[in-house]
Amino acid sequence: MNNPLEELSSHLDKDMRSVNAEIIKRMDSPVSLIPQLASYLIAAGGKRIRPLLTLACTSIYNGNMQRAHMLATAVEFIHTATLLHDDVVDESKKRRGQAAANLVFGTQSSILVGDFLFSRAFQLMTDDGSLDILRVLSGTSAIIAQGEVMQLTTAGNIDTTIEKYIEVIEAKTATLFSAACEVGSIIAGADTQANTAMAKFGMNIGIAFQIADDALDYNADQEKLGKTIGDDFREGKMTAPVILALEKANNEERNFWTRTIKQKEQTNNDLATAQSILERHNANEKALKLAETYGNKARQALAEAPDHKLRALLDSLITYAIHRQS
Repeated sequence: MNNPLEELSSHLDKDMRSVNAEIIKRMDSPVSLIPQLASYLIAAGGKRIRPLLTLACTSIYNGNMQRAHMLATAVEFIHTATLLHDDVVDESKKRRGQAAANLVFGTQSSILVGDFLFSRAFQLMTDDGSLDILRVLSGTSAIIAQGEVMQLTTAGNIDTTIEKYIEVIEAKTATLFSAACEVGSIIAGADTQANTAMAKFGMNIGIAFQIADDALDYNADQEKLGKTIGDDFREGKMTAPVILALEKANNEERNFWTRTIKQKEQTNNDLATAQSILERHNANEKALKLAETYGNKARQALAEAPDHKLRALLDSLITYAIHRQS
């Protein structure tokens, strides 16, 4: 296996096949554009890490896997809906190695199909019938929306602190990781302590995953990454590498970030200059060190789960989330 995610996918292959079948079934609609647009993004792949986490955590606690299939589908629909909305807000050009859905189908269609997928996720939650799961996933949906708005308020603000950045990615990304894991132990009827441990594991691996993702935006192989390098820079997003570089910036560098990030006045050579500044201050390496601190917190929480072959894979997944190349 090339990485722990592929190995996890292999162990849960039968369950993921059921989830994928449920995804296809639940995104069907007599309005042909809905399954057409939804399948355009979903069929493009992606890591499926969130539904895999739901399946793995359910399995570790010996829960009902049929319920896990339905709720992993809900988790993936929430994630896909946020991607559709994100790409509209960010005016993204690429997603998962292909043209973003908003470019192919239009912004209005992307937003409305995202809303449809959110609605389907809530139908799956109510079909399951657990108020605890409804509480976790509905609360997560609200927090994600808040995180999106919060990110808009930090965009272009070169005084954004690393603490504020973490607050944004907790809401925007990590909370769904947290919910995906907690849902698994809830399905299994685990106690409050176990549910809290799984939520903490998910939250911290989610934060580590996003910090690493933000570092990749400046130093990844674009073909492997599946999206355009430097998107965060062009959109004026304040991410860990830039914030960490700004902490050590001289006047010339601070003026550069003011012009390119705050004022969004950019030339063709500015991304290369930004990469050079980040390298000078070891900003990407520092970002990954920060990700590792959250990875260690995830590892501590995971240690509370029962001894299981999938627990060992999830432990390896923490390292993969931080040091992957795509």
